[in-house]
Amino acid sequence: MPFFHYRTPDELLDDIAEHGVDLTLSDDMAPLANQMRIGALTAANRLAVHPMEGCDGNLDGTPGDLTFRRWRRFGEGGAAVLWGEAMAIVPEARANPRQLVIRPSTAPELKRLLDETRSARRERFGSTDGFLVGAQLTHSGRWSNAGPIIVQHGAAIDAVKHCEDLPPLMDAELEALEERFVEAAALARDIGFDFIDIKQCHTYLLNELLGARTRGGAYGGDFEHRTRFVRKVFARIRDRLGDSIALATRMNMFDSLPYVKSVDGTGTAASHETPYEHGWGTAVDDPTQPDLAEPIRLIGELQTLGLSLLNVSMGSPYYNPHIGRPFERAPVDGYTPPEHPLVGVERHFRLTSDIQRAHPDLPVIGTGYSWLRHYALHAGAANIASGGVSMVGLGRGALAYPDFAVDALEGAGMVRDKACIGVSYCTALMRAKHNDLGQYPTGCVPRDPIYVPELRAARVSERWT
Repeated sequence: MPFFHYRTPDELLDDIAEHGVDLTLSDDMAPLANQMRIGALTAANRLAVHPMEGCDGNLDGTPGDLTFRRWRRFGEGGAAVLWGEAMAIVPEARANPRQLVIRPSTAPELKRLLDETRSARRERFGSTDGFLVGAQLTHSGRWSNAGPIIVQHGAAIDAVKHCEDLPPLMDAELEALEERFVEAAALARDIGFDFIDIKQCHTYLLNELLGARTRGGAYGGDFEHRTRFVRKVFARIRDRLGDSIALATRMNMFDSLPYVKSVDGTGTAASHETPYEHGWGTAVDDPTQPDLAEPIRLIGELQTLGLSLLNVSMGSPYYNPHIGRPFERAPVDGYTPPEHPLVGVERHFRLTSDIQRAHPDLPVIGTGYSWLRHYALHAGAANIASGGVSMVGLGRGALAYPDFAVDALEGAGMVRDKACIGVSYCTALMRAKHNDLGQYPTGCVPRDPIYVPELRAARVSERWT
């Protein structure tokens, strides 16, 4: 029997009670329609499209035809915040060969992408007022497609991505990367984005730095050194750009530790030593549990440096995907989740609420909603009404259902037959090699027929069953 089998909200509520998780649903969508102040900006409603790593750009780092199509659909979809997907600050920092790169040579096409997205918004709603579009600036670190770039070693992590013989970046190399982030931020401002996100999630470079307790030098060890990079980047961007663009970050609150597939296919925590010294927001004595003390502290320090919007995430799609994206159908190279997805959803909501209540004046966007399908915004409306979060976003769920916000705001909620049903299974396309061109473009095969040929080709190339 599948985990998600609910024909009515009451059936979902019964399962929530049976599993003892703290989740609330509301039929009142009104909280989602309220405006939201974000620094000097105003978002028209409380709904967002999360940033996602794209793999449908061109090999030179510019957006491709499918990239333009996705962004136009998001622009027409009604969410006030389009948190634009990851853009690598240098070509070698891409997680896949078709990820966007933000640099002078790609800027004209990125501006066209932004202009066409805003044009689609204007055509659908008559205005772009209250529509905010951001650029996520990233370095993929050990997951870089051109070759891993690491800042620390850890036995459990190295066992997933074998980097045992690779030397960590030197302090001087990290300092040079700070300037690349600043240059990318200035370019994003000039292109016309409303805000920039310094990406610190999903075990990419900046997230891994936050947990680098065993690293020596200026960028590892204690809290002050591990957070030095991002604090310097924020300060340097603000010094250079002033208040001409809003600053945001998508940050892991809880890394956890790697999980591996057991004999029966279920994910289980990888062998590890304690204290576990390689996770951010992770209890060193039990890395399966969160510890929010350091994330809460860093968020406060970044606020003094200009942070005006926070997107909460957790886990790694590479080695513990059930933490970040509660799901039930494992990716082709993944495992069956070791917990009911409701437990993962509740973890997202609980940690997000803890962060929001610790920083009540900071707009916080929550995640972890997609597994709830067409009930996602019933939970989101309840969370906003309770003060547990400021805004609600969908990531992979928005690929399936780009106009979820319109339906929620103009109707009584999301439509069952339009909602995501795979919850990240679309990443299977990203994992399939497309000859020398990288991965197949990611999209929702069940809801968007344009991606069906891609899935068929991927199955042939990978011999999927």
